[in-house]
Amino acid sequence: MLAKVLGQVDYLPTYQAMAAFTQGRSPDTPDELWLCEHPPVFTQGLAGKADHVLAAGEIPVVATNRGGQVTYHGPGQVVGYSLVDLRRAGYFVKEYVYRVEEAVIRTLAEYGVTGHRVAGAPGIYVRLEDPFSHARREGGPDFTGLGKIAALGIKVSRNCTYHGVALNVAMDLEPFSRINPCGYAGLRTVDLSTIGVSTTWNEAAALLGHKLQALLAP
Repeated sequence: MLAKVLGQVDYLPTYQAMAAFTQGRSPDTPDELWLCEHPPVFTQGLAGKADHVLAAGEIPVVATNRGGQVTYHGPGQVVGYSLVDLRRAGYFVKEYVYRVEEAVIRTLAEYGVTGHRVAGAPGIYVRLEDPFSHARREGGPDFTGLGKIAALGIKVSRNCTYHGVALNVAMDLEPFSRINPCGYAGLRTVDLSTIGVSTTWNEAAALLGHKLQALLAP
C-alpha cells in the first residue's frame, strides 16, 4: 500500500479524486492510503438527515456517497482515506471496518490512550473520566461517559473501498456542537489535546498511516 501525505486539501476535489481513482483502477492497481486534513467542512453520508445539521453557519455542507451520517472535518484532524481492493486483499467489508478501527485503537495506544468500540456505532471512543483506563466496555450503543475521538465512513464500489477514517488530534471542536455527530444528539466529541495528549499532526498522521498500512495489507 502506497501512502501519500497530501497535507491540507479541500474536501470536494479530494472526494472526487478518490471516486475517480476507484472507478479507473484495474485489478493490478496498487492500493493507496491518502493522509490529509481539510479546511472546515460538514459532510453528509447517505444516511444523513438534514435536521442533524443544527446550525452550519459559514461552514459548507457537502453531500457524499459514503455510509453514515453527518460529521465535521477541520484543521488539526488526521484523515486517512484507504483505497483498498478487498477482493485482492482477501477479506470482506465487516473485517475491513474492524481493521480500520483497530488501526485507530493501536494509534491511540501509542499515546497510552485506550480506544473503545461501541456496538452499532462505528468509530472509536474514549472514557472521558479516565481515557487511559484499560477497562473493557460491553453492551450496545450506550455513550454514557464516552467521547468520540475518531469517525469512520466508507464506500465500497466494485469491491474497492474509498473514504475512510478521521482521528481528532488538536482541533477547534466547536463546530461539532452545530451538528448531531453521526446522527447522535448530544454525543460529545473530543480530540487528543482535550484528554491531555500533546502531539503534532505529522506525528499522529505517521502513526495512523503505519498502523493502517500494517493492518490493511493482505
